[in-house]
Amino acid sequence: MTEKRDYYEILGVAKDVSKPELKKAYRKLAIKYHPDKNPDNKEAEEKFKEASEAYEVINDDSKRQIYDQFGHRGLEGAGHTGPSGFEDIFSSFGDIFEDFFGFGSGGSRGNRVRKGSDLQYNMTIDFMEAAFGTEKTISIPKMDICEVCKGSGCQEGSSPETCSHCHGSGQFIQSQGFFKVKTTCPYCKGQGRIIPNPCRKCRGAGRVEITRKVQVKIPAGVDVGSKLRLSGEGEASPSSEGPSGDLYVVINVKPHKFFQRDNMDIICAIDISFIQAALGDDIRIPTLVGEEKLKIPKGTQYGDVFRLRGEGIASLRSGRRGDQIIKVIIKTPNRLNQKQVKLLKEFDKLDSNKISNKLKNLFKNL
Repeated sequence: MTEKRDYYEILGVAKDVSKPELKKAYRKLAIKYHPDKNPDNKEAEEKFKEASEAYEVINDDSKRQIYDQFGHRGLEGAGHTGPSGFEDIFSSFGDIFEDFFGFGSGGSRGNRVRKGSDLQYNMTIDFMEAAFGTEKTISIPKMDICEVCKGSGCQEGSSPETCSHCHGSGQFIQSQGFFKVKTTCPYCKGQGRIIPNPCRKCRGAGRVEITRKVQVKIPAGVDVGSKLRLSGEGEASPSSEGPSGDLYVVINVKPHKFFQRDNMDIICAIDISFIQAALGDDIRIPTLVGEEKLKIPKGTQYGDVFRLRGEGIASLRSGRRGDQIIKVIIKTPNRLNQKQVKLLKEFDKLDSNKISNKLKNLFKNL
């Protein structure tokens, strides 16, 4: 016969461990070796049962005292045999499994209040709508409470009955060799009740598929991938007593013909003539809210950047607006009349800074 391991060693705790630390250590092992997380793993099943047996003893003051004094033999003399299988374990430690695995040992599983499913809607808006915000009305297909039976699933004048197969627990206990495992009751589908006279509209489901119009307020500053949460606009709870799920609206933004976005800033490019670049000029450029005057200084070069403060997009958090960044592109004329050609040639003769002269001087120096 294999000698049992020390309970403190199994749980990885010291002999003076406190109750909260003991529970924490057991929870960690229970999650790691739980049969639902380790299907068909006999070694994990044994470790799960071993940890549960150790916790049952150390967590009980009287059993712990006997074990500390006399060890395993002292417990056997006191009539302790440990949990026989999963059913005993779940019954003893339901509070722990309720926290981590969604069910406990006592009460009806079918009576648990469940939240309705969340929904997602992908919405595409224009660039300007994203910049300044907008409101949209969307149509959402979803499951909602049946208006005839008010979610009960029963015909008028009738009511649900407790499932006679699971006695309202919503679960079956099945033996798998040495262990007993809880599974969902196939007759009531885990609800713990059956409906002998189902509602004709929803056929006992308590919910029907509808299409509901929802008003969505889109704040200024949203960007591609922004997600808006509309609380309670998801599907109704399957139990009719729980809260509805939420609706998540995921934003996509169409590109703009003139503006590009970089976080809170907007970027655009403008064409100017080489005369404007050389002599300077005052021009008007488009912004998000109209036109603004921009001063082009003398000697502006291709690729120079100008910035209009506060003409960008508002931040979702602070409301502060970014800037508008203007990149300058100098356009070279490709159709010149004879007079223009003549004037440019005269200018070329007077230009001491032209590239060909600089190259000649460079080679002379070399």
